[in-house]
Amino acid sequence: MQSKRRFMLTSTLGAVLALTLAAAPAQAQGAGSTFRLVPSSDLKVLDPIWTTAVVTRNHGYMIYDTLFGTDAAGHIKPQMVDSHTVSSDGKTWTFKLRSGLAFHDGQPVTAEDVLASLARWAKRDPMGQRMYASMDKAEVMSAGSFRLVFREPYGAVLESLGKPSSLVPFIMPKRVADTPADKQITESVGSGPYVFKADEFRPGERAVYLKNAKYVPRPEAPSGTTGAKSVKVDRVEWVVLKDAQTQVNALVNGEVDMLESVPFEHYNALKANNRVTTVAAAGGQYLLRFNHLVPPFNDVRVRQAAMFSMDQDALLRTQVGIPELYKICMSVYPCGSPLASKKSLGFTEKSQYAKARELLKAAGYKGQPVVLLHATDNTSLAKLPPVVAQLLRQGGFTVDMKSMDWGSVVARRAKKEPAEQGGWNAFVTYWGTEDALNPINYAPLSANGEAGWFGWASDERLEQLRTDFSRAGSPALRLKLAEEIQVRAYEIGAFAPMGELLRPVAFRKGVVNGVLVGAANVYWNISKP
Repeated sequence: MQSKRRFMLTSTLGAVLALTLAAAPAQAQGAGSTFRLVPSSDLKVLDPIWTTAVVTRNHGYMIYDTLFGTDAAGHIKPQMVDSHTVSSDGKTWTFKLRSGLAFHDGQPVTAEDVLASLARWAKRDPMGQRMYASMDKAEVMSAGSFRLVFREPYGAVLESLGKPSSLVPFIMPKRVADTPADKQITESVGSGPYVFKADEFRPGERAVYLKNAKYVPRPEAPSGTTGAKSVKVDRVEWVVLKDAQTQVNALVNGEVDMLESVPFEHYNALKANNRVTTVAAAGGQYLLRFNHLVPPFNDVRVRQAAMFSMDQDALLRTQVGIPELYKICMSVYPCGSPLASKKSLGFTEKSQYAKARELLKAAGYKGQPVVLLHATDNTSLAKLPPVVAQLLRQGGFTVDMKSMDWGSVVARRAKKEPAEQGGWNAFVTYWGTEDALNPINYAPLSANGEAGWFGWASDERLEQLRTDFSRAGSPALRLKLAEEIQVRAYEIGAFAPMGELLRPVAFRKGVVNGVLVGAANVYWNISKP
């Protein structure tokens, strides 16, 4: 057993892993009790309500719990909630919490904690904002029950409370949830299946979680973000390894147990390795997001010029490179999904440089540098920005690409200052399919200005269409409104779609069991022999 845990101390990988191992408590040293994971990117922001970064969402699932969840089939099911009722007029929703819920500091979870958490979440999340805008009041009924009262029937209550991805309405202690929504929390205390080891957190190196021995799982089988969150290891270590080859070597050599995101260039080799299980699971979309607040992308013509400059095939071949793992798609919603539409106002998957240059000339663009953020350590994104930069240059832009790690991109994209003052103009990102299925939930479609998602688009027409969609009762009307939302998003240049992908995960065959593959990355139910 000891030979399996011996690390190559002469390598950078060995040094990192040796430090992680040395810091682990003695009782967690057994190979079967510690699960080591390489996350898709470095964890720098610990507040899952403050950012939509996937790695922070995954951190949230480790330590927090939710009122509802979404199972693997897309159904909303109760999690912290024991039962709920809806009044006959559809305006009052009453919820009862299940018994035995407790935070990691030993304090019981109460309805006050829940309502404080939801209020903070609703200030930043598009679905939360819309739900609270329709609400008359949210009130505590007892320590273990609360109710939401709406001015008129609101059909997306459970969809909002049970959404599986960013921003997830995680429940925190009231004292933490009372933190202003535009400030990051300073205490990571939840009621979820793992306890965050703040004293062992080292950005750029590792994050550590211990089993919450007092957590009481639900009785149902785990599925998606619902059911039993049973923890079968004592300790989980997120080991940050920024080099793709180092990540793969670590997995193949048994020095880590799982890669949350397989580097695409190593996918075929890992798929053929009999010591590794590789699964192409979660799907999603790439997009180029513009800063609508500051020049030059505060002009719709300049945003549209950038959209005309994109070439999905060139982007996807460079970043993914494996035909079975990507798809050209000009729909705002995932291609093949119920709301998918081909209406794109003349924007296509191919570059149209002449149109781009015409728009730049009409807008009076003088060649001022466009600051494009480049996350070098995120293997799912790292190859895209250099191609985007070249495409923009061919479309007539001057580009200043700033390279940094993903955590720094997440921090910088929150800045609203002009690019020359430490801000930004554009960045490339990835959104999971589960986020893009619904225009209320999909943050890149938010157009409520500085209260919205990074980039801060502002358009009353788009916001009204999204409101109408949230109130629509028939599938036919929802489909019609969804297409109108897509058309309007293209009209205002909300973002440039860059195609779809599948993100593979890989783990040690015969060593790691119980991995729940789905839309969100969750790490309960996992065991090691």
